[in-house]
Amino acid sequence: MSEPSFTVIGLSDSREQFFPPEIRAIIAQGKVFSGGKRHHDIVEELLPAESRWIEVSVPLEEALRQYANYPEIIVFASGDPLFYGYATTLIREFPEAHIQVYPTFNSLQMLAHKQCMPYHEMVYVSLTGRPWKNFDKALIRGERMIGVLTDRTKTPDAIAQRMLQYGYSDYRMTVGENLGHETREKIRPFTLEEAAGERFDCPNCLILTATRVRHPRFGIPEQAFFHLERREKMITKMPVRLLTLSMLGLENRQSFWDIGFCTGSISIEARLQFPECDITAFEIRPESERLLKLNSEKFGAPSIQYEIGDFLQIDLSRHPRPDAVFIGGHGGKLIDMLQKIDTVLLPGGVIVFNSVSDETCRTFVTGIESLGKRIVESHTLALDEHNPITVLKAQ
Repeated sequence: MSEPSFTVIGLSDSREQFFPPEIRAIIAQGKVFSGGKRHHDIVEELLPAESRWIEVSVPLEEALRQYANYPEIIVFASGDPLFYGYATTLIREFPEAHIQVYPTFNSLQMLAHKQCMPYHEMVYVSLTGRPWKNFDKALIRGERMIGVLTDRTKTPDAIAQRMLQYGYSDYRMTVGENLGHETREKIRPFTLEEAAGERFDCPNCLILTATRVRHPRFGIPEQAFFHLERREKMITKMPVRLLTLSMLGLENRQSFWDIGFCTGSISIEARLQFPECDITAFEIRPESERLLKLNSEKFGAPSIQYEIGDFLQIDLSRHPRPDAVFIGGHGGKLIDMLQKIDTVLLPGGVIVFNSVSDETCRTFVTGIESLGKRIVESHTLALDEHNPITVLKAQ
């Protein structure tokens, strides 16, 4: 059976939709319609008698399954259905289907129009059922204007609280609620402190505008970090940290593991310089969990995933497989650690190790060669009164 064809019509929240004659004719001739409950409430009076309605609700599988029973379906969706919208789901699920889209303004466009805000430089982020990653990336990069689609958990107040937690306080927030609705529409400006204590009607969206230009830090002095008590020297020094990150090549990597993160300096510097890369940090010391939290918040480095425990005992299947690994601590079990890393390292992945002695350098080389890999780069640094450190890269 061939895939159905879809006509996808964008709606605002207005109960008095304006449809041009072409769309009115499509609706009048339709037999099977679909959309959310809110969409049905808006268009119900326009639907032909005896027509069928397939409700779209989460999870989507039931609606998608029903679509296969009909040759043509008219779908109502919010705003521009190709802007983080339902049409993209249909394209993914029915790749051979014919799909015609009739958009209206999306909610962020409506909010910008109503506030007379030029939005050609706006960076768009959807948090609707999505993780924080792309939102965090926009903050770290210091984007001056960020349009955000929200959901019922990642609300404007939750977003403001997260921004304040990680030090991104130099933005103002404009929130639009029930945009297009004749009586319930609200548009309100806030400081982040004000928004963090407010409650908002759904649906809503928001626009963040920077109050000053912010650039990510590059090369954080080790003295600036919170340290293990009475072990202030137990941190990867800034020049070594930057060389390590350079050798990891995270600009071309998707998933980075920092094993033995201690204060979190490598993970934090990686997050600030390469916010598109997933970062997972491992550490055996329970007290390092607090340090990672404190340092991440101090330097504005959210979304670092971590696990506390003996790396050799951890179930690694819970984490995205890495294509770059840094070993910052091994507890005398370097060979065992390399063997375990080898079971999950993606093809073409790299391992970088900082050696503080000839013995650990030889152990690393031996372990790497036993896995059929090779050392492809090596540099030795001597910093002040500290012992020389050799940074090795295996692939």
